[in-house]
Amino acid sequence: MSKSLKRVTQALTDAGLSASILEMDGETRTAAQAAEQAGCALDQIAKSIIFQGADSGTIYLFVTAGGNMVDADKAAQLVGEPLGRADGKTVRAVTGFAIGGVSPVGHLSPPHSFFDPRLMAFDTVWAAAGTPRHIFEIAPADLQHISGAKTGDFTQ
Repeated sequence: MSKSLKRVTQALTDAGLSASILEMDGETRTAAQAAEQAGCALDQIAKSIIFQGADSGTIYLFVTAGGNMVDADKAAQLVGEPLGRADGKTVRAVTGFAIGGVSPVGHLSPPHSFFDPRLMAFDTVWAAAGTPRHIFEIAPADLQHISGAKTGDFTQ
């Protein structure tokens, strides 16, 4: 088991959740791939999008429904500084995950996190479990709670 997968498993266990992590036959790097593999609606995929503050260098996590896009201007307004997409090296250094497998939980350094209210429309959602082939199913309220994310308006 990879270190990334172990951290996600531990975060779920520490939160008292019995979410089972599944290894998919195909890749789950994109929301569309994950939805196809999980057999769920695109918006049931909880994407983890990482931005970096242009002024502070702070890392921000936006957990959004699979069919939504993060609006950089709205997100910047929410955090109070201009934002740019964090590069792969920064994402791995701060979160411990490679792009395509970034989980909303189990980060090396927990980022400031924001949650797309669209995800609350579902009984369960699916999120990356730290690798491009592993995902887990969870109630959106549980995911928001254990990720420490605040609800915000940051999508297009």
